[in-house]
Amino acid sequence: MTETLDQTDAAAAVTTWLADFESALESNDADAVARLFGEQSYWRDLIAFTWNLVTVEGRDGVRDMVAATSERVRAHDFRIADDLGGAAAGDGVVESWIAFETSVGRCVGHLRLRDGAAWTLLTTMHELIGYEEPMGGRRPKGAEHGANRDRRTWLEQRAEEAEQLGRTTQPHTLVIGGGQGGIALGARLRQLGVPTIVVERAARAGDAWRGRYKSLCLHDPVWYDHLPYLDFPKNWPVFAPKDKIGDWLEMYARVMELNYWTSTEALSASYDADKHEWEVVVRRDGEEITLRPKELVLATGMSGKANVPVLEGADRFRGDQHHSSRHPGPDAYRGKRVVVIGSNNSAHDICAALWENDVDVTMVQRSSTHIVRSDSLMRIALGGLYSEEAVASGMTTQKADLTFASLPYRIMHEFQIPVYDEIREVDADFYARLERAGFLLDYGDDDSGLFMKYLRRGSGYYIDVGASELVANGDIALRSGVDVVRLTEDSVVLSSGEELPADLVVYATGYGSMNGWAADLISQEVADEVGKVWGLGSATTKDPGPWEGEQRNMWKPTRQEALWFHGGNLHQSRHYSLYLALQLKARYEGIPTPVYGLAEVHHTS
Repeated sequence: MTETLDQTDAAAAVTTWLADFESALESNDADAVARLFGEQSYWRDLIAFTWNLVTVEGRDGVRDMVAATSERVRAHDFRIADDLGGAAAGDGVVESWIAFETSVGRCVGHLRLRDGAAWTLLTTMHELIGYEEPMGGRRPKGAEHGANRDRRTWLEQRAEEAEQLGRTTQPHTLVIGGGQGGIALGARLRQLGVPTIVVERAARAGDAWRGRYKSLCLHDPVWYDHLPYLDFPKNWPVFAPKDKIGDWLEMYARVMELNYWTSTEALSASYDADKHEWEVVVRRDGEEITLRPKELVLATGMSGKANVPVLEGADRFRGDQHHSSRHPGPDAYRGKRVVVIGSNNSAHDICAALWENDVDVTMVQRSSTHIVRSDSLMRIALGGLYSEEAVASGMTTQKADLTFASLPYRIMHEFQIPVYDEIREVDADFYARLERAGFLLDYGDDDSGLFMKYLRRGSGYYIDVGASELVANGDIALRSGVDVVRLTEDSVVLSSGEELPADLVVYATGYGSMNGWAADLISQEVADEVGKVWGLGSATTKDPGPWEGEQRNMWKPTRQEALWFHGGNLHQSRHYSLYLALQLKARYEGIPTPVYGLAEVHHTS
């Protein structure tokens, strides 16, 4: 394959490969399928073949997966998906959007060929045959025409359903956590007809956003953050303020008609393996209710279970102290002295808001941080997929999500390193001024930047929307390369021996693994059985090996039957909620879902 291939030649090459692929699959010839892949190759499957989220590598990985799945899956009708963009060639690679069907689902994917062999293959199920969502020509009428003395309006039917579900009838799926993850998944399941309750301990949907520090805005741009089915309006701010996000989530839950229980706290959960159901006790508006769902989803968020360090003297400190997740904002601290422990997103945002309100604020940076300017991130890293220009050129949210998903995690850093090399060159003066101020910078263990840090560890970065300038010029005082060893009655003592007077200490110290929620709600034994949530096993900082190939325990079956985790940023909540919803729908309908590649557990937290 060379760069001289035109679109017609590219389409012919893809069509030939797909025909050979389908023929080998139809014959259940795993060796023949493996020979269609290069020695260095990657097949990422999102439930189409595996009822799992799995990436296999090399011909041996392909051979094993095909031998275990092809006879059951019966994949067929492989073709170029022209509606997604068809086939193209460049830089020695032929790539194409593809479509196909299996015995139970309609699927789309993406293929890259090098020298006639598959380099990367993405296969994803997007629809269960016979259980399609009621949209387009299948949409409900809403009105019942004609005369009917027993007529019940849409509102009356909804009220009856809401009254019965969880009392006289049980939900098939219970989602604990009503933030963007729980709401997105709840909307998917609603459209698929899976009886679902989403429980949220706050009084209103969106309160998890409303309750954060008042200056909080999304650091990701609007094109990256749409929820399923309902995009943000075209005049929505590029970086949405927290209260607008809170109001949008509340509106979305109501418009999408979710069975959404506010002021509801999950107290305990246990699984009955004989009955194949959970017993979950919740307290709703003061009343304890026992629910018996078949499936339990923890959508409590990566940024949910706060890490608060245990420091000597914390009990004697006379000022205020709280985790960043509980920081109310700067208003009560005007004229005070504040020490913020941490140097990632929340720490920078909080420090900047405090400085704007005449607070004497010091940031304690314990280890290096990756910084990327928001404008550079949008233009260089995100612009091709998530921007106004991308939309104008015909990019859709689905296509952007699938494009991002088509890069296997094993090689994603190779695509990211040049992006952040360019950013470092463009913003060299910015980085030099930060370093002169004493700020400890990094660009990831392999210089692959923000996205890989996020995927590997979910921490260690700040998208600069202004606070870095305050650090560089000294308006936000900085102590770097030190740790906090203890508190006194009115100060913070650093490992350097320096003592910082303080009226408030903010612990911007991040969050623990989501399986901590499983330990609290179910048991430590179940949490350990499931293991650590998040990370790729990259053997980089805070992401211990061995290599996983996918996000640990996210959006897929875990070692605890019928227990699932759902979370991530708005992009991930939107995209991966589809695959989690289809897995839950299949189980609800009794469709066999034999799981290939259930991950081993290597780390308990």
